[in-house]
Amino acid sequence: MLPTRAVLWDMDGTLVDSADYHWKAWRDTMARENHPITHDMFLSTFGQRNDTILGQWLGGQAVPKLIERVGDAKEALYRQLVRQQGIGPLPGVSQWVRRLHQQRWCQAIASAAPRKNIETILEALDTGDCFDAIVSAEDVHRGKPDPEVFLVAAAKLKVPPSHCIVVEDALHGIEAARAAGMKSIGVTRKGKSLPADLATPSLAELAPNAFDNLLLS
Repeated sequence: MLPTRAVLWDMDGTLVDSADYHWKAWRDTMARENHPITHDMFLSTFGQRNDTILGQWLGGQAVPKLIERVGDAKEALYRQLVRQQGIGPLPGVSQWVRRLHQQRWCQAIASAAPRKNIETILEALDTGDCFDAIVSAEDVHRGKPDPEVFLVAAAKLKVPPSHCIVVEDALHGIEAARAAGMKSIGVTRKGKSLPADLATPSLAELAPNAFDNLLLS
């Protein structure tokens, strides 16, 4: 019998390229708040929790009630854009998620996104039945590079961290995987470099035995 093993997937930038929808949702929401943001401001915070993002953008104005109201408005607009315009998986994602499922790997989404966002993305993809657990912003208190999100996902799957592989596209995510005692695959889209155990510009370029070999290394 194969040992229990798991793949923990980041979502935004790893499973799907959702950056443009997030940018439009933040841009329009902050404009309505009379607090316009630049694209560079957005890029510098992408992938972080909303309370962290708004804390940076709003400074002393960032009281919990305002953070919740603005964050909820942004996420509702984001989900509306996804449903109206659609979204597809990044190259290699569907094939790997299906293959790992067939090979009896446990799989979870471990993301800083709100649960409703994750559910909206899964509705748009054809691989939702392959995931055994979801860990969202509501399930953790600390964002990446803190390892909490990955440790919670491993606990939900009942898989020890040493038997988990994290798939990420961001430096904070790779750092969180290392802090959790997990191996990592870094998707280095758009030429960026990541200090992952295995780096690739696209999941479609991974060798068929890449996950097995990494866990054994």
